[in-house]
Amino acid sequence: MAGCKLKLFLFIVFLGIGFSVSAQNRYAIHYKYKPQSIFDLDNAGAYLSAEAIERRLRYGIALDSLDLPVSEKYIASIMPLVEQVLYNSNWLNASLVVASPEQVQEIENLNFVEDVILAGIGFVAEGRLSNSLNTKVGLRFNLRNKKTEEDRMFDFQNALLGIPEMHELGYTGKGMTIAVFDAGFPAVDRIPAFSHLFENNQIIGTKDFVDLWNDNVYSKNQHGTNVLSLMAAKDPETLLAAAPGARYILCITEEVPTEYRIEEYNWVKAAEFADSLGVDIINSSLGYWDFDDPEMDYSLEDMDGETALISRGASIAAEKGILVVTSAGNYGSRGPSSITAPADAKGVLSIGATNMGGAHATFSSQGPTIDGRIKPELSTFGQQVWLLRSNGNLSNASGTSFSSPQIAALAAGLWQARPEWNKDKLIEELLKSSTQAMEPDNLLGHGIPNFVKAYYGPILNIQNPQEVGEWKVFPNPLSGTMLFVKFGNNLSGNFSLLDFQGKILKKEAVDRRDGGVPFEINLPELPAGVYMIEMQSGSEIKRTKLLKR
Repeated sequence: MAGCKLKLFLFIVFLGIGFSVSAQNRYAIHYKYKPQSIFDLDNAGAYLSAEAIERRLRYGIALDSLDLPVSEKYIASIMPLVEQVLYNSNWLNASLVVASPEQVQEIENLNFVEDVILAGIGFVAEGRLSNSLNTKVGLRFNLRNKKTEEDRMFDFQNALLGIPEMHELGYTGKGMTIAVFDAGFPAVDRIPAFSHLFENNQIIGTKDFVDLWNDNVYSKNQHGTNVLSLMAAKDPETLLAAAPGARYILCITEEVPTEYRIEEYNWVKAAEFADSLGVDIINSSLGYWDFDDPEMDYSLEDMDGETALISRGASIAAEKGILVVTSAGNYGSRGPSSITAPADAKGVLSIGATNMGGAHATFSSQGPTIDGRIKPELSTFGQQVWLLRSNGNLSNASGTSFSSPQIAALAAGLWQARPEWNKDKLIEELLKSSTQAMEPDNLLGHGIPNFVKAYYGPILNIQNPQEVGEWKVFPNPLSGTMLFVKFGNNLSGNFSLLDFQGKILKKEAVDRRDGGVPFEINLPELPAGVYMIEMQSGSEIKRTKLLKR
């Protein structure tokens, strides 16, 4: 969980509540081929949802063999040879199974099997939650109780990203779907700040990929609740997140007591599930580097975006038009090239953390990747972030786990505002809007993005030919019809009113009798909203935002 992993395996085995004492482990059976007797690419509706197909059509993404299901013939062939088939992954062309070493030897001899990989030691019997202790033990967060004397403590972290302006324009992620992959979401169904999600049917899918029989994701470890609160909370007095209007898919992929590669497979399977529900954005506040079995550990050379299984899965998701936003990791003390998988993946946004002063938080993992790519791509406030605990109280915590969801929520609002953009254009504009856009580095990447800059783009970037005199636009917000503009010293000028896309709605020459009084502009029947105004007088040009109530 981005460096916040609990190592409780021996404790759980000792108590006898987690794993079978048999020699049965979890394995990934990877197949050589994908023969189909039923499905083909011309009949995608038989195995892909309408939402998944619509996204591909919207962004011109062709169907490919990864979309096809695993061969039913292969699944039928291995079923008698294993204890249990957990699930099948289309993207990886693999089956995740519970088996003994003797059974694995037999499977490896099948001519259609490419490889059999140990994914996890032991397995959890049905009826026992693998993370049953987590609500008592918790993660290593520096959480503290709410200071009741402080008001709207979350304003700072929202203001950094331009969230107040985004909300002023009415963009809260509505119409966008965000999948959250984490360790559990206890009490989300009971905390008042999340009540709107249930009242408006905004949670469109849930799935536990760790304990597949568990149909209650509102359990286990509170890390997912913390993360979700930074995207979806809607309580103006306690915590108002950036994307309370979005739809959500909640998936448990992280098996907190242990750390094995099965969690990477869980992540990829969850991405396939989210894809089937038409997801737009995946937030993954998870990271992998070292495991309980040292044979599974990744090396620095593996951080190339192509080796780690979860990174390959994240890149596949990106190729399907999904924006993957993931925490960079909390291994900053290791120095350069300390990012975790899937932050090294290509086509995704990995997110670092800053302190309140905007500088690199020392725990935040650094780039570059082993092949020289800048990582993280973006950063935002991640040291003592205000969020909700599973008891509904406001607390703070540190980690790139908590900077990532803020960027994901910002992206949801921006994508709602710019539905014509595809995933790559969205990433491009977020990078261009950031504080270090011209000089990115491997501590903060391109820096902290901002909604206003990304949304308005070139409209806000006009260069003034010379310094102007007094510049004042009032009243702003405008509630009536008469606008006053103090600008320059000339007696005449040109006024333009533009919408948020730069389209000119009104343009007229204006005059005044004295350079000491403002220009007067009449704006009758102007609908409520946010506009840009431009004044030009001689060589002097100024633009600013106008809010009409």
